[in-house]
Amino acid sequence: MISFTDFEKVDLRVGKIVSIEDYPAARKPSYKLVVDFGETIGSKKSIAQLVTNYTKEELKGKYVMAVVNFPPRQIGPSKSEILIVGVPDEAGDCILLSPDTEVPLGGKLY
Repeated sequence: MISFTDFEKVDLRVGKIVSIEDYPAARKPSYKLVVDFGETIGSKKSIAQLVTNYTKEELKGKYVMAVVNFPPRQIGPSKSEILIVGVPDEAGDCILLSPDTEVPLGGKLY
């Protein structure tokens, strides 16, 4: 078990996907995303395996939840600065977690 103090160290914020590109450099089909978290955090990049369940058009403008305080992770020639969170569908592919209404960018999960 972890303590509540441990949980508080994970900085989960809401952001809005503002750009999407195919990212063929990853081992599995992926997109390179830019997510806007508002003025305080700004925009961050993420490499995400979302190709199976989402088109680029579906992702543009979508609100997502992401961990913003992990160290960057090298994926091919680019670094992923955040971890966008989701849950697996029946095939084990990612379904994104997102607010069900528009909320202020950068809002922290509590």
